[in-house]
Amino acid sequence: MRQHKPSARQKSSHRYQVRIIGGQWKRSLLPVSVVPDLRPTPNRVRETLFNWLYTLFDGRWEEMVCLDLFAGTGAFGFEAASRGAQHVTMVESHRMAFEQLQATCEKLHAKSLVTLVQGDALLVAERLAAQEKRFDVIFLDPPFQADILPEILPFCAGLLKGNGVVYVESPVFLTEKTVAQSGQNDWQWHIIRQDKAGHVCYHLLQLRHADHF
Repeated sequence: MRQHKPSARQKSSHRYQVRIIGGQWKRSLLPVSVVPDLRPTPNRVRETLFNWLYTLFDGRWEEMVCLDLFAGTGAFGFEAASRGAQHVTMVESHRMAFEQLQATCEKLHAKSLVTLVQGDALLVAERLAAQEKRFDVIFLDPPFQADILPEILPFCAGLLKGNGVVYVESPVFLTEKTVAQSGQNDWQWHIIRQDKAGHVCYHLLQLRHADHF
């Protein structure tokens, strides 16, 4: 049988693929669309993060509700759903990346576990906060040059459950002083985990009352 030869456009629509590490969709591949500023998190970083989360929440994935505000390939959101998260909401503004998320969701038969939202992360976060939505884990992996953390972290403070955490990637290590200013009312961010891999610094943040600092 003669094989269909991909067009130049089809060949260039994806850079490469990343892999789901654990859970029911373990080893499933997620295409990386050719989208400006899309920077997939390396497997070893995601593995470390999900080990942190497993320890922090005593492995109770079935109780967890997650939000990924810069979904990109969906590596964080689909990984969480694969491991048994109750529900995951993924937000992506770029049309091509969003369409790829839809295709992946169809491929994995994940519609009952995943909600996809196309839109600006800040506006969606503001809307979710106004709707009093609450999450156990929020993933923040924005374009580094956007410098959006000071704007979006205050919304995240209003979106977390009591013991919830925010995962943040950045080009340099965050400090207690810089993140504390992005809390809400008398609650301030505390860095409970951090590490570095290559040029990526990654952190887990949790809110604490100012009296506890």
